[in-house]
Amino acid sequence: MIPLVTINQYSIYLVNLDPTIGHEIQKIRPCLIISPDEMNHNIATVIIAPLTSKSRDYPTRVEIQLQGKNGWIVLDQIRTIDKSRIIRKVGKISPQQIQKVKSVIKEMLVD
Repeated sequence: MIPLVTINQYSIYLVNLDPTIGHEIQKIRPCLIISPDEMNHNIATVIIAPLTSKSRDYPTRVEIQLQGKNGWIVLDQIRTIDKSRIIRKVGKISPQQIQKVKSVIKEMLVD
């Protein structure tokens, strides 16, 4: 397991999402940490949004580029996972992408 203090909000980690049920995004894939650092540094779970390379321009998805590949942050598949599912860090998103993620989450869950 990755030490508690190394996981930071808006970083992207490779995560093992299996087992899954139904239409949940599955397998090992990059995921964006969206939980706040106060949570990330003090408890054994984190809130993530998986990434996919196959998507359309849905209002709940944010387009990004990671390691030279185009992809989407799938904010309609937010879930809480145990940190033991995390394999390794693979990147982070830009300040502009952070603002877009915040905007979509706010529209989805607050407004």
